[in-house]
Amino acid sequence: MRSASALHCSGTSVPERWGGVVRTIVVTGGTDGMGAALARHYLAAGDRVVVIGRSRAKFEALVAASAHRSPSAPSRGEFIAADLSLVEDGRRVVSLLKETHERIDALVLAASFIRQRRQSTPEGHEASWSLFFLSKYLFVTRLADLLRVGDRPVIVNTAVPGARPGAIAFDDLEMVHGFTFKRSNAQQRRANELLGILATDQNPDLSYVTWGPARLVRSSLAGDLGPGMKIAAAVLGPLLGQRPDDAIQPIIDIIDTPTPGRAAYRGARKRPLTVGAQDDKDAARLAFAVEEIL
Repeated sequence: MRSASALHCSGTSVPERWGGVVRTIVVTGGTDGMGAALARHYLAAGDRVVVIGRSRAKFEALVAASAHRSPSAPSRGEFIAADLSLVEDGRRVVSLLKETHERIDALVLAASFIRQRRQSTPEGHEASWSLFFLSKYLFVTRLADLLRVGDRPVIVNTAVPGARPGAIAFDDLEMVHGFTFKRSNAQQRRANELLGILATDQNPDLSYVTWGPARLVRSSLAGDLGPGMKIAAAVLGPLLGQRPDDAIQPIIDIIDTPTPGRAAYRGARKRPLTVGAQDDKDAARLAFAVEEIL
């Protein structure tokens, strides 16, 4: 879904928090699952929250839910409609954020739409690569100045850490040849780890965390799913899955008490960063290739 519309909800009565500064929390994929749970939490807590998603109705519902705990929540919520598998929409959102905000304290990259087969966007990009990396690259690099203003800036990238160092097909980033869901997933995850090198090199005060849940999370699991994945989600989700409100507790801890530098987590457990012999060179090579694409 493409939309150029945005709903801005602003008010004059905003509680002062965190040393006199109300934090600005930006959440992509913030109308469903863990993204929505984070948006509800921070609206109820008194922060300004920018939700980027595809459903205004879902945004209005989560704001209403937050208002039960904090009557001022509707005045601190902002919705920007976008399909982040489209580079054009990502650029528009970044431009809007830069025009309307002086700082970003936390950026949560949680937009998700699972595709088990290779699909091309109207712009000609492989859809999963565009959503799970190109859009994130745009947000991390183009919003760096707004993050730099924050006292304790943090990026939480919900890209499950631990992909092998050689997972990126530099000669075929959009996997025109030999696409599989497994290869695509591993490449996106590794690329987002390398993105952390670029981000923290530019801003040593930044906390950049690649994070994945410790176990299955109950969610709508939006996407083009095969029968096996649909059955597994329908059967295992209610039995073994965490509620989104429970799954986000480690993310809340990371945002509220950030540590500068890169880190990786599964749930609340810190994991070692994957280290490759050419990490710095691979990060620079990836940036050069993506800038050429963009």
